[in-house]
Amino acid sequence: MIDIAWELFTPWAAIIGGAIIGVSAAVFLLFNGRIAGISGIMGGLFRPMPGDIFWRVAFIIGMFAAPWVWQAIARLPAIEIDAGYDTLILAGLLVGVGTRFGSGCTSGHGVCGLSRFSVRSLVATLCFMGTGFVMTYVARHAFGG
Repeated sequence: MIDIAWELFTPWAAIIGGAIIGVSAAVFLLFNGRIAGISGIMGGLFRPMPGDIFWRVAFIIGMFAAPWVWQAIARLPAIEIDAGYDTLILAGLLVGVGTRFGSGCTSGHGVCGLSRFSVRSLVATLCFMGTGFVMTYVARHAFGG
C-alpha cells in the first residue's frame, strides 16, 4: 500500500524547479555547446582538455553552492537517509558503474537527452527508472525496509 503525505505535496515548487533545470540545461547547451550531464562534466576533470577545466569546476561549485544560497532565502527540507555508510558507498559505486555502461547519467539522458528526442536516452531513462522502481519495491517489501 502506498501512503502519500498530501500535506507535504508541493506541485508549484516542483514545477518551478523543473523549469529552472530545463532552462539551465538549454542555456548550458546554447552557450557551451555541451550536454549538462554530471557524469560527463565530472569525467572531463579526470582527462582535461585545454580550456576545459574552468567551466567544469565552476559548474560543480555551483551545484554545491546552490543549496547554501537557497538556504539563505528559504528553509531547506529535512533530509533523512535510512541507510548506513556502507549502503551509500555501494549505491554510489553502482551508480558510477551504471553511468559508464549507459554512456551518461540521469541528468544527461533524462533531462538533456529526452528533450533532444534521443532514442538512446529514452531507452537509458526507461532502464534506470524501471530498475529504480523494482529495487525500491524489493528493498521495501522483500527486505522489509
